[in-house]
Amino acid sequence: MPALDEPLVKVVGDRTAKVLADSLKLRTVGDLLHHYPRRYVERGQLTSLDDLEVDEHVTVLARIEKVTLIPFKARRGDRLEVVVTDGRGRLSLVFFNQGWRQKDLRPGLQGLFAGKVGLFNRTRQLASPDYQLLDADADSDTATQFAGRMIPVYPASAQLPSWKLAACVELVLDSFAATAWAGVGEPLPAELRAKHQLLPLTEALELVHRPRSQADREAARARLRWDEAFVLQVALAQRRAADSALPAVPRPRRADGLLDAFDARLPFTLTDGQQKVCGEIFKDLETEHPMHRLLQGEVGSGKTLVALRAMLTVVDSGGQAVLLAPTEVLAQQHHRSIAEMMGDLAEGGMLGGSDLGTKVVLLTGSMGVPARRQVMLDMACGDAGIAIGTHALIEDKVQFQDLGLVVVDEQHRFGVEQRDALRAKGEQPPHLLVMTATPIPRTVAMTVFGDLETSVLDQLPAGRSPISTHVVPALEKPNFLARAWERVREEVGKGHQAYVVCPRIGDEPEDGKNGKGGAKKRKALPDDPEDLGAASDDRRPPLAVVETAEMLGKGPLAGLRVEILHGRLAPDAKDDVMKRFAAGEVDVLVATTVIEVGVNVPNSTVMVILDADRFGVSQLHQLRGRVGRGSAPGLCLLVSDMPAGSSARARLDAVAGTLDGFELSRIDLEQRREGDVLGQAQSGVKSSLKVLSVLDDEDVIAAAREEATQLVARDQELADHPDLRLTLASLLDEDRADYLEKG
Repeated sequence: MPALDEPLVKVVGDRTAKVLADSLKLRTVGDLLHHYPRRYVERGQLTSLDDLEVDEHVTVLARIEKVTLIPFKARRGDRLEVVVTDGRGRLSLVFFNQGWRQKDLRPGLQGLFAGKVGLFNRTRQLASPDYQLLDADADSDTATQFAGRMIPVYPASAQLPSWKLAACVELVLDSFAATAWAGVGEPLPAELRAKHQLLPLTEALELVHRPRSQADREAARARLRWDEAFVLQVALAQRRAADSALPAVPRPRRADGLLDAFDARLPFTLTDGQQKVCGEIFKDLETEHPMHRLLQGEVGSGKTLVALRAMLTVVDSGGQAVLLAPTEVLAQQHHRSIAEMMGDLAEGGMLGGSDLGTKVVLLTGSMGVPARRQVMLDMACGDAGIAIGTHALIEDKVQFQDLGLVVVDEQHRFGVEQRDALRAKGEQPPHLLVMTATPIPRTVAMTVFGDLETSVLDQLPAGRSPISTHVVPALEKPNFLARAWERVREEVGKGHQAYVVCPRIGDEPEDGKNGKGGAKKRKALPDDPEDLGAASDDRRPPLAVVETAEMLGKGPLAGLRVEILHGRLAPDAKDDVMKRFAAGEVDVLVATTVIEVGVNVPNSTVMVILDADRFGVSQLHQLRGRVGRGSAPGLCLLVSDMPAGSSARARLDAVAGTLDGFELSRIDLEQRREGDVLGQAQSGVKSSLKVLSVLDDEDVIAAAREEATQLVARDQELADHPDLRLTLASLLDEDRADYLEKG
């Protein structure tokens, strides 16, 4: 009797099982059954050949139009050229020294053809493709296998084409059918299936692989979509329930304390959105269980101010708060801006400090030993009510007297172990506030951050100026680029400042050189997120900060005060540049993405982003948020060599067309793919969601979240739902379970 966790080697044999494991990571019967078809075809519904992308591994259903055997002129051998068509477009199939295939590949026959799309003489082709003919008179198992029903086309590999995968699936399905699917559990409760009119799992697995109609396919996928949404939401609901049971020290707001003194000094009124979100946070802080809240919002919506008011509330209650930032530049900027906002309230216990104040300290890995020792002493004895820093805050030697609140900025740049290590420094679990400057679509928030309550700041403070964004096609219209540098000079002439952003730092040796003639080009290090695609494709190398600053200083921006900023500068040098830029002593700052978040210089009005097509949509939105932060309008110029009509230019046009960060985040997610929403990877990885789309299936995700919350409230350990418990255990491998446990 087969079982879902049975190794495939017992069903399909050693050789096929090895190929399935090595090329597609399919190791068990359940893995194979949950490897769903990418699409389905029927005889007469030929694949649209015009849509094929070069370098894509494809399986197409097409009709043979022409077969030609061409002998080589200068040597022995021949080339068999087969042209297939969908009735409109054409694709060339090429076989070398395989003339005998003419007997199979005859004009008029239909077949499945699989291979990697290449380009030869500007014509798309498949070189030596696998194929299976489907016509009734063709000698093919596939021809009879799919008689009278739709043909599934699977995500396949070069080693295992779609129809061979289909044969493996047929073998497994037949073995299960022979035992009436004995031993296959049902993770969805019966009442939930009835309420939402969902098929049993066994029927859904049968129909997703062997549908006879589109209705079969849709019914099967609707059920499987619910499986993915519900199991994930149950995991998140269990996490929320476990967190709500933990003890925490309540941190109620205190009248006439540090927060009230701070509010009285604010030169502006909080927006309605800021007041609403602060109210949500204050309510959470009053409880005897740790807050777990996500704070997101538009660029410049005032998230740091909201977080600071939460930290001051905790300090008023006798506790301490920490703000964890991903880079030294951002940590230093947070420390500087918070100290400026608080004034003498940030100098508690110091000469000239307010009696209501507290110390606000900065801890980074590059600090000298004496300064570091003093900061750690201030945190350990409680003199420092607010600590701001980088990963240095997580080290074992760092101790707090009474840690009450952890604020994590740009949380996606931290591993869960790092966040957990910081939270473990409290006597009891501290409250947690996670901030992200990238707006997140609601469905993504319900999945990726489903264990957190969400607060959204969607209102910009008064005084923020509009930002206009334009694409500068540098190759098509070089005069536009010249005009961009003129605009920079004009803004500086008005007393304003400018940013120029480059994808690369540029202080590494050139290819094959190290100054002494031998070392290879330095590759971007894992902790160098600023070096974007340093040699990622066949285009020219991306523009770099060091060379660009030199070019601008000698050329179009000659006479202006041009400085550079990137992550590999010495910490003191980075801090010095930022201080002088903030003070207006630098006209143009040429930088990497180190300025992406947290940098606040209201006098900066123009940003030129070079090689803008090498940045992501959300990243471009974050970068341009550095301008227009004062009373003067902001201008962002996206410079690119990409031609009109390309997908890269389409991305840039989308950024130029809207300031709505939530809309741009949807576009960004669609282009990057959804990734694995259970894991830490953000893009480009195999997704654990095979039929559920976190963008398109909002109704299913919302309903599954509600059902999961109710079920876990009744049965947190799933004692009455053993099949669901087993499914959850198989989905949450060790890494993902660790993510949910520690996140």
